[in-house]
Amino acid sequence: MSCLDVLSDIKCFIVDMDGTFYLGDSLLPGAKEFAECAEKSGKRFFFFTNNSSHNEEECLIKLRKYGYDAKDGSVIISSHVTIDFLKRNRPGKTVYLLGNENLTGDFKKAGIPMTDENPDIVVLGFDTTLTYEKINKAANFLAAGAEYIATHPDNNCPLKNGFMPDTGSMMAMFERSTGRLPDIIMGKPYAYTVDYVTNRIGCKREEIAFVGDRLETDIAIGTKNGLKAVLVYTGVTTPEMYEKSEIKATVTFENIGELGKALI
Repeated sequence: MSCLDVLSDIKCFIVDMDGTFYLGDSLLPGAKEFAECAEKSGKRFFFFTNNSSHNEEECLIKLRKYGYDAKDGSVIISSHVTIDFLKRNRPGKTVYLLGNENLTGDFKKAGIPMTDENPDIVVLGFDTTLTYEKINKAANFLAAGAEYIATHPDNNCPLKNGFMPDTGSMMAMFERSTGRLPDIIMGKPYAYTVDYVTNRIGCKREEIAFVGDRLETDIAIGTKNGLKAVLVYTGVTTPEMYEKSEIKATVTFENIGELGKALI
């Protein structure tokens, strides 16, 4: 079966950002071509990032700075999934949030009640302003029995010259301190993210394909939830790593531009 046959029923691609569409401070080869080919073939696409330290405005500014004229509303973030879950399933519950000004701003805008005293829920995001005081408060709230939600599971966030410890690393720290792992984890590869995405864009699961460079999130969200997943070799995963992995994509491409060419 050809790549075109595999992707023929796809109406919308959910595209990872860093390592898939851009890397460092520039677009990856074929990024603009993919966007053009998707449009020509009548396919929609949205961006999705697990990185909850960003907000939509920041992501749009970055994409436009790099040379792609991203449209308002085209970026979905794990924080959006988390906020949606809280509003639908935990209305009125108070939250102690570990997050920077972007994440905190999104929670305030959504009307999530936040507190630093006896919260119902501790939400662990990618907090680039994390302090020991915040860590200490969160650990004690968790030890006292507060519900525990993480925005996404990534251990590290890639940077131009290395990486930064991400939310998954903080999860490991809190586990050693309190003995607890999150009760619920949002973002890729978890099912609530699929539910949120399908509802937001108005597509069925079989009409969506996730595209990305990271096996344990971008590709696993497909394998775990019955969706198609497209792997590109422009980020963290090499062909050698993929060959050894038990997580398998529906199709693979050298870069996202090659995916675009397969659509027309």
